[in-house]
Amino acid sequence: NAPQAIAEVRYTDLSGAAAECDMAAGHLPSGDTSRCFMTSASPGIIATTLHNAHYDTYRDYVFALAAETAKEYRLIVDRGFILQIDAPDLAMERTVMFKDKLLRDFLDAVELHIAALNTALDGIPADRVRVHCCWGNWDGPHVHDVDLVDVLPLIYEVEAGALSIPFANPRHQHEYREFAKFPLPDRFVLIPGIIDPTTNFVEHPEVVAERIERAVAAVGDRERVIAGSDCGFSTFAGKEFSVEQIVWAKLKALADGAAIASGRLW
Repeated sequence: NAPQAIAEVRYTDLSGAAAECDMAAGHLPSGDTSRCFMTSASPGIIATTLHNAHYDTYRDYVFALAAETAKEYRLIVDRGFILQIDAPDLAMERTVMFKDKLLRDFLDAVELHIAALNTALDGIPADRVRVHCCWGNWDGPHVHDVDLVDVLPLIYEVEAGALSIPFANPRHQHEYREFAKFPLPDRFVLIPGIIDPTTNFVEHPEVVAERIERAVAAVGDRERVIAGSDCGFSTFAGKEFSVEQIVWAKLKALADGAAIASGRLW
C-alpha cells in the first residue's frame, strides 16, 4: 500500500527543505553551517520505498528520481551545509526488496542506484558530501544482512568525501577487517558508528574510545576518522528506540570517549 508514481516525478516546491535548513541554522550559535550536515534521501531508497506505476523501466524511474532529488541536494549545499546522503538501499534492501533474489541481482541494483546518485551529485564537490549506508535501524536479528565485503567496493564509487557505516551494532562490529581487503580510498573520511541508537544502554566512554581506536587502526590514519552514531535516533518519524534523556547521555559518552581516544592517538 505504499505511495507510487503515477505520472512524471516533479519536485517543484522546495520550501519544506529550505525550512529545515533554516531551522537547523537557527540552532547554531554562530549561524555557521559549514561543519554541519543536513540529510537527504538517496534516489535508490526513494525508489524502493515509493513504487513505480508510470515509468517503463525501473532504471528510468531511478534516474528520474535522481534528476529531481538533485534540486534538494544543491539547495542544502548552497545553504552552506555538508550534504549527507542517506542510502540504506546500498545494504538494507538485500533483506527487503531483494530477499528472494540472487546476491548478484542485488549488487546490480546497487550499481544502478550509485550511478543514478552520482548523476544527482554532479557538480557538487565531493568534500561537501558524505554518504550513509546501513542495514536498517530496526531492533531485530539481522541474520540475513548482506556482508559489508560484498558492497564496500561498490560504495566506494559514490562521489563523496566521507562514508558513514554502522559498527556499533552486534551484527557488524567485526567488519572493520574488510578495510584490509578494500582499503579506504584516499578521498574518503570514515565515520564509523560508535554508539547504537536502538538500545537504551549508554556506552561507556572507554568502550567508545576503544571503538574509535579500532577504526583508526583499520583506516591507518587518525586524521580520517570521525566518530558517529550507527544511524539516527528517530529512524521512523515519531518512533524512537531510545528515550530522549538517554539519547543525550549516549551523545555525551560519544564526546567523552572521543576525547579519550584523541588523547591516546595524539
